[in-house]
Amino acid sequence: MKPDVTAVIPTRDRRDLLALTLRAVLGQRHVDLEVIVVDDGSSDGTADLVAAFADRRLRLIRHERAAGVSTARNHGAQEARASWLAFCDDDDLWAPDKLSRQLAAAAAGGCTWSYGGAVRVDSALAIMGGTPPPSPERLTQWLPRWNLMPGGSSNVIVRADAFREAGGWNPDFVNLADWDLWARLARHGPPACVPAPLVAYRIHPGNASAHTALILREARLLDGRHGARIDYGELHHYLAWVCLRSGRRREALRHLARAAADGQVRDVAHTVAGLARRYVARRVPALRPETPTAVPSWIAEADAWVSRFRSAST
Repeated sequence: MKPDVTAVIPTRDRRDLLALTLRAVLGQRHVDLEVIVVDDGSSDGTADLVAAFADRRLRLIRHERAAGVSTARNHGAQEARASWLAFCDDDDLWAPDKLSRQLAAAAAGGCTWSYGGAVRVDSALAIMGGTPPPSPERLTQWLPRWNLMPGGSSNVIVRADAFREAGGWNPDFVNLADWDLWARLARHGPPACVPAPLVAYRIHPGNASAHTALILREARLLDGRHGARIDYGELHHYLAWVCLRSGRRREALRHLARAAADGQVRDVAHTVAGLARRYVARRVPALRPETPTAVPSWIAEADAWVSRFRSAST
C-alpha cells in the first residue's frame, strides 16, 4: 500500500543523535509512513543502527562519499513513494501527531505545504525556549527578506509534486537551504499552519547553525534572489544568539553591533537587557528572569511530549 508521507532523514556520522530521532519519526500516529535515511558517507556504523530498528517502514540509502545535505535530501525525495514529503534533520524530534495534524491542516486549507511550531531543547531535552509560529501571511511576507520558519528543515511537509515543481533542495546551500526552498514554495501558494509545538530543535555543539561564517557566505548568495534584499539586521541578531549559545561572546558582541547598525536597535537593546538580567540572576539566586522567548503555555504543551523521550536519551 502506498504510504501517506515519506520522511527523509539525511545523516552523517551522528549515530548517537540519530537513534532518538528515528524513534520520534517512527512513532508518528494516525499516518501511513515510509522513512528513508540517507547515509551521506558515515563511518560510525550508522547503517548498523538503522538495520537494528528492524522496521519494515524504514529504508537506508548509502552514499559511499559525502555529497552534501541538500543532495542527500533530494536523493531521498527521488526514492520516495508517498504523495507527501517530510524532512527531518538527524538531531531533531517530532511530536507523535506532527504529520497527521499537518496533513489535516493542508487538506482543510487546500494547501500544498504545511508547517507547525517548534521549541529549542538542550542535550538533556530540557526546553530552552520557543514561541508560537507566525501566521502564513506573515511568514510568506517575510520570506524574501528573512526566514521566520521555526524548527529549520525539520518542520515543513510538502506535496511531492509541489516539491518537484519548486526545484527541490538547492545543493549550493547548506545552512540556508531551507530558507531558499520555503521562498520558492511560497511562490506557488501559501502554506497551512498548525499553531502547536510539533518540532524539538536540539541545541548541541555539533549544530550546523554554529557555522556563522558559512551562513554569512550563503546569505550573500541568497541576497536578492527572491525579489528583496536580506534583512541583515535580523541575520546578525540571530548569529549573535548562535554565538552566545556556544560561548563565543566576543563574536556575539560583533554581531550585535552589526545588527544595531543595520536597524535592529530596539531588538539589540532588548537582548542586551536580557543578558544583563541573566548575569545578575547568576549572582542573586532570588532573581530568576524568564527566557525572553519563552511562552509558559507553549512550553508546557511541548513538554507533554518531549518529556517522553528523556528517559530514552539517557
